[in-house]
Amino acid sequence: PDSLLKKFEQQFNCKVKLDSYSTCDEMYAKIKAGAKGYDVVVPSNDFVSIMMKQGMLREIDQSKFTNRKRINPVIIEKMDYDPQMKYSVPYAFSATGIIVNKTKVTNSNYSRHYDIFSDPQFKGHATMMDEMREVLGCSLVFNGFDLNSVNDSELEKACNTVINDWKPNLSKFDAEGFGKSFSSGDFWLCQGYPEIVFGEVDESRWDETIDFFIPQDGGPAYLDSLCILKGAKHVELANEFINYIHRPEVYAKFLDAFHFPCFVNLPAAEYVTTTPMYEASMMDSCELKNDLGEGLDKYNSLWQDIRFGD
Repeated sequence: PDSLLKKFEQQFNCKVKLDSYSTCDEMYAKIKAGAKGYDVVVPSNDFVSIMMKQGMLREIDQSKFTNRKRINPVIIEKMDYDPQMKYSVPYAFSATGIIVNKTKVTNSNYSRHYDIFSDPQFKGHATMMDEMREVLGCSLVFNGFDLNSVNDSELEKACNTVINDWKPNLSKFDAEGFGKSFSSGDFWLCQGYPEIVFGEVDESRWDETIDFFIPQDGGPAYLDSLCILKGAKHVELANEFINYIHRPEVYAKFLDAFHFPCFVNLPAAEYVTTTPMYEASMMDSCELKNDLGEGLDKYNSLWQDIRFGD
């Protein structure tokens, strides 16, 4: 939130310049191409792993990270790529899930697992994300496999579930406009980020309109983290900024602004004044999408079959 940036500027007598990007691929390409002037960057966990391996990040000054103790131990357990928070500090943990428009449902006794996408009452009014790791991840979990599996037979079964059981019901694969289409009543069933849908529906209508849930078996999650670039010019301020964000009273302002559940910085819950979009406990069984390395080629091939096959 802008208000938090301004308070940081006032306290540390500096100017914060903020750029945003639509995808981590865009951010990564920009930095790799030599973009200068950035100190702190906020990649998702798979890109943190990639940027660490490629020597693009500077170590966090742990002596300045006095709010380290605020970070939820459950989050740290999921950070197998950087368990000591040597190069990355968690900022936002969230997950995709299933969103049902309750005003459009004729049979309210619908499944609360991913096989809801084969429910005929949603045919032509359902969508899943146009993102292979998301869709195949959901199917892997539904079929009892690991979200990050690169096993050929497991991936084939997951692919067949999407093609044969779910895709016939889908209007389209959509990673951007599903929130607006949900709000307008075109989509009755979505798989995606809850903040996209909640952000398009007036808060006074959330209870009557939105049923958001994550299946008990879990699903794909993401962890955006604060990192300092290797070429940062304002290293001391960058470390101060990361620590500032995790002051509980400051982090609570972030949660209030976006209605995220309190999961990363647990003491911030004491200062939160708004109702979150969903309960933090829903994310307990979610898995992070890991960097698959060469295994990603298998997903690319299967995704072509899903997206462009008959």
